[in-house]
Amino acid sequence: MTNQTKRIAKLTLGWLLVVVGVAALVLPGPGLLALAAGLLLLSQQYEWARRRVEPVRRAALKAAAESVQSAPRALITLCGALLVIAVGAVWGIHPPAPGWWPLPDRWWLFAGWGTGSTLIFSGIVAIGLMIYSWRRFRSDGPETALS
Repeated sequence: MTNQTKRIAKLTLGWLLVVVGVAALVLPGPGLLALAAGLLLLSQQYEWARRRVEPVRRAALKAAAESVQSAPRALITLCGALLVIAVGAVWGIHPPAPGWWPLPDRWWLFAGWGTGSTLIFSGIVAIGLMIYSWRRFRSDGPETALS
């Protein structure tokens, strides 16, 4: 693969991750993670992206440190991730619409496993990030939280 081909592939993947990340901020999915990965790839080519990577990295590390600040907070984070996985499984199984659902049945849990698998993936990513955060920020102490 030539340097030009690698460059185009990185730029394409970077922009794709940015678009998916922005969409996943309002849709199910790991939006901030995709956005950060896209910016990281684009920062290799663009100065404007380079300037935005550091604040995103610091915000992500701060949120990671805060998520495991105490055992109850970490437990709530874990329960939230497990809930997201459970909702994804129910979404994929696609039970019939309940009687209280006001819209046509086709709008009840639309997209089936497409959305369900994205939710499950997001929950798994959240658990992985929580384990990473616990190991990094709980064992080293708060003084290394943002380094």
